[in-house]
Amino acid sequence: MCRNIRPLYHFEPPVTEDEVLAASLQFVRKVSGFAKPSAANQAAFDRAVGEVSEVVQRLLDSLVTNAPPRNREVEAAKARARAARRYAR
Repeated sequence: MCRNIRPLYHFEPPVTEDEVLAASLQFVRKVSGFAKPSAANQAAFDRAVGEVSEVVQRLLDSLVTNAPPRNREVEAAKARARAARRYAR
């Protein structure tokens, strides 16, 4: 899994369209192996990012849970603590 792709579901405030697009771009980059596609592949690359974004948004809109929304700051602090433990070794 690409480290730059973060969980997007069930946060307060809700995920933005830009966050979905950024995650979709990272996913397509990972799958294609291109950080920046050539001009010949740009249209296909952009189309894939758009389609992935649409599917991700549909998925996020259709998921349900009874759990309280996660707090972005708390989750970021947990991630920093995990990184500090991982890189302290």
